[in-house]
Parts: sequence; structure tokens; C-alpha cells
Amino acid sequence: MKRLTGTYSISTTLGESVRAFVPHALPPSDPGLAPEVFADLNRQAELALARLAGVSGLVPSVDWLLYSAIRKEALLTSQIEGTQATLTDLFDEEAGFKVNNTDDVEEVTNYLRAFRWTQEQLRDPKGLPISVRLLCEAHRRLLDGARGAGKQPGELRRSQNWIGGTRPGNAIFVPSPPEQVPTLLTDMERFIHDSATDLPPMVRVALIHAQFETIHPFLDGNGRIGRLLIAALFEHWGLLSEPLMYLSGYLKQHQAEYYRRLSAIRTEGDWESWIRFFLEGVAISAGDAEKSIIEVASLVASDRRRLLQSTKAGPASYRLFEMLPMMPRFTIERVRQQLDTSFPTATAAVKVLEELGVVMEMTGQKKNRIYSYQAYVELLSR
Repeated sequence: MKRLTGTYSISTTLGESVRAFVPHALPPSDPGLAPEVFADLNRQAELALARLAGVSGLVPSVDWLLYSAIRKEALLTSQIEGTQATLTDLFDEEAGFKVNNTDDVEEVTNYLRAFRWTQEQLRDPKGLPISVRLLCEAHRRLLDGARGAGKQPGELRRSQNWIGGTRPGNAIFVPSPPEQVPTLLTDMERFIHDSATDLPPMVRVALIHAQFETIHPFLDGNGRIGRLLIAALFEHWGLLSEPLMYLSGYLKQHQAEYYRRLSAIRTEGDWESWIRFFLEGVAISAGDAEKSIIEVASLVASDRRRLLQSTKAGPASYRLFEMLPMMPRFTIERVRQQLDTSFPTATAAVKVLEELGVVMEMTGQKKNRIYSYQAYVELLSR
């Protein structure tokens, strides 16, 4: 028996009458979900997350790992929407260097800002809980700037939107009429905070992400806010205490299937295939993040050994080395500021690391030189 996951409502937009999809409230019913269908995948995903949390303890500073993981997620979630920025662009922008694609980089840094702000709210006893208001405030930060100005940052849409096609009449999908959006989001918020459900938390995250994308409550940025909501829920339900996993890498790699699975919920009532796809994605992404942590940890450890064995190294070069994972591109002036030291001392510290082959100079110029912890940048960019 085919499950109905919503109804259609006639919505008029741009002078056309279209059938807009109005999803039923969560959880899926009639028939309900059969937990045995995904119990095994859920267990595998939970184990992968537990291993990831465990391996993060191998590294002297979890801040390094978060620095790169959050940036990779910001980059990949933006690339799904067509942003062209790279990880090097992001590091360069943070180092104060000139980047060519400033608008693209701004979109990624806005996502980072929205992500950090959301995390602060969830960790502050007085902060906002996961709610429509939290998502609107995150959206305001995401669309702050050049490209988002006309897209009603921080506000639920007041007009009909559509996905694919040149107009609503030939669209691939037409989300709910704008007047229904607040009620649909309130129902979703109620499901998030419903303690009576016996569905595993990760399955609930899968349901909520799909529901959010189906409602499509904003004029722009729905994909990125929907994926930010995944990370927020993982933290909220204690699935991963630190955002070390970048699920958007898996979703970008399987982008066509990602959209197809979401679409099949609306057209065929097929929640199960989407949940399986999502749980597999979590297990694979957690495994990838675990591998990446081990590779970064061994690179940094072997570079640190070379530094400790060097007769030329002193306190300034040791301190600089420990900063590299969170400052992978830099100038001597930035080193001088970070170490709070003189220009000659900063220059000498950089020179030690350059002679050991830990950092390399990227411009070939005599002035305005840029240095990079290149092996680390390449490892993260893979």
C-alpha cells in the first residue's frame, strides 16, 4: 500500500494556478515506519560516530580538528548550491590575502558565521533552543551581504517559490503555499521536542531534514539551513558532541540521488529509502572524518618530531608550529602579531620551519611573501 505523505493545494503565482505540495506532519503514518528496516544501518552509523568521537582524543587539540571540519562542511554545503570557492580561498581570506571570487567566499564565511552562532545558542543555557526562531536567525546571518540582500534574510517567505524549471508551471517541485509555512514549521518544531516518540534520534534527524526541505520555508538558502539543522540536531541529541563530521561531502558526491530520494518521499511516500540513504551517509562520512583525523594527526606528529630534532629550533618556532593547523596560510607580519614578538624573531621562526620543509613560500617574491603549511592544506583539500 502506497503511503500518502501530503496533499496538494492550489496556489496561484505569476498568474498561473499550480499544485503546491503540503506535507503531512511527522512522523510518517498510515503505515508508520517499520524500525527493523533500518535498525542495522542505524547501529552501524552510531558505531561510526562513536569511533569518530574516540579517535578525536588522539589529537593534542580538538580545536584543530574542528577548525578544519567546520570549514569543510561550510565549503561543501555551499558547493552543493553551486558556490565555486575552495578551501585555499577560505584560508587565504582568513589570512587577509586578496581572493578573486569574493562573493563565493563570502557565502562560505556567512555559513560559518551562522553555524557558529547556532552552536553558541545551543550551548548557552539562556540561548535559543532548536526552533523556527533559531532557524530564522541563522538564515539572517547566512544571507547577510551582497547576494542575499533581496532574499528576505531571516524571514519566512511570503510568496510562492518553486524548484527547477523556469516558472512554477514547469517546475520539478512546488513547495507549500506561503500562508501554510508557519503552521508546518510549528508542527515540525513540535516533533523535534516530542519526547514520546520511540524512533532513534538519527532517524528523526533524517525525517526532519527531509520535512524542512519539502516545506522550503525561505526564498533562498533552504538547502544550507536544512543541512545546518542536521548538525544542530546531532548536537542537540548527543549523537556527536563536536561537529567533526562533514556530511555535505557525501551529499555532494551523491547529489542526484540526494534530490531523488527526497523527491520520492513526496511522489511515492518512500520514507524508508531516504532514511537508509541518510544513515549510510552518516556511517561513510564519520568513517571519512576518522581517516582524515588520523592522517592529520600523523602529519603533524611527524613534522613536530623533525622540529624537535632540529638544533636551530627555539621557543618561537615551536609556538609558531603549534599555531599552523589553525593558521595554515600566513605572512611574517601575521606571525609577529600572533606570537606578540619582534619582526626579526618572527622571520627567524618562519625560516626554521621553511628550512625543515614544513612550510613553503608561495609567491617567489622578495616582498609581501605568503607562506603555507602546504602538506596540511593539500591533505584537507583532498
